[in-house]
Amino acid sequence: MNDQSSASFRILPGAAESPVILHVPHSSRVIPADARRDILLDDASLERELDHITDSHTAEIAAAAATASVRAPWQFVNQLSRLVVDPERFPDQREEMLAVGMGAVYTRTTHREELRLADHDGKPLVERYFHPYAEAMTAAVSERLAAVGRAVVIDVHSYPTKRLPYELHGDGPRPPVCLGTDAFHTPADLLAHAGRAFAGFGGTGFNSPFAGAYVPLRHFGQDPRVGALMIEIRRDVYMSEPGGPAGPGLTALSGALARLVDAVSGS
Repeated sequence: MNDQSSASFRILPGAAESPVILHVPHSSRVIPADARRDILLDDASLERELDHITDSHTAEIAAAAATASVRAPWQFVNQLSRLVVDPERFPDQREEMLAVGMGAVYTRTTHREELRLADHDGKPLVERYFHPYAEAMTAAVSERLAAVGRAVVIDVHSYPTKRLPYELHGDGPRPPVCLGTDAFHTPADLLAHAGRAFAGFGGTGFNSPFAGAYVPLRHFGQDPRVGALMIEIRRDVYMSEPGGPAGPGLTALSGALARLVDAVSGS
């Protein structure tokens, strides 16, 4: 698979023998016109919301880690803001974040203010952006399975130092690095590798304040050859909040992620 780009995602190839896909779903601030016209915020308010909701600089962390890895991972990077669609949500009533207006298409902001009308029809955005993204991610995982017999999806996220009102489970610990796991897709050795790789940042935690790990629905709960882990980095570790520039922590985090990639790849 060559470098592929579309309006909503970019796939950057890694080593042919690498099982690892670094998935970066929430790093972009780009909102195309067809998604912007239904958003109720003025430009200044929208920029403030993007400061809070965007996992700023995570694409840079992933790219630097890929460059530093002995066996380069594949990268799947969302080119659009999660305010267009959130590719990691369930696109149906299984999604618990619907309780705060943050299903596949958000109707509420991080501060539970109105983003779109409550009865907004998100189906056109789901059809145009969510489904093609999901299909491409499914194909990327399937290709790694065919090529090397396994796939490991490592999600690269960040989260704010202080709890935001939209968080459903934000009353627990907020460690420098949170490792999100799935009971079926996160084996013990993957978790152990991550714990060692990120040990130098003042502590890692598990599934708090965010839990779970992304796996395409075709493979979810079905194929044990697909491993998954979510890396949630507390933003004060590497950047100025909210939405500010990156600091020196970015380089250290990229190195830690590269060590995890190498450990998982067997390099």
